[in-house]
Amino acid sequence: MSSEATHAAHHEGEEHGSMTKKKIWGVFWILLGITTIEFIIALYLVPHGIIPLKAANPVYIVLTLFKAFYIIAYFMHLKFEKVGLIYAVVVPVLFIIGLILVLTNESHHWIDLRA
Repeated sequence: MSSEATHAAHHEGEEHGSMTKKKIWGVFWILLGITTIEFIIALYLVPHGIIPLKAANPVYIVLTLFKAFYIIAYFMHLKFEKVGLIYAVVVPVLFIIGLILVLTNESHHWIDLRA
């Protein structure tokens, strides 16, 4: 490999140079913690009646959004991109989240009608 190619490759890697192994492991532990909380809610709190299902669903959605943020920001390197690209991804995702919330609310209405 020529010195120019090595120099170009070195500068190309600097764009995401702040992603160290320590940060990657930090994000991993955050994602693991959120997933553990979701499992505790799903496998213990809801079945034992500690948290009603209607309260657990919004908690699942919020926790999943936190996980999605970390995955998109760090593993898809969106945290290191320009603002325009971030808005191009975030705005449609916000509309999809709104749609999910509306449909979740509507599904509870239909479940209540059947009971």
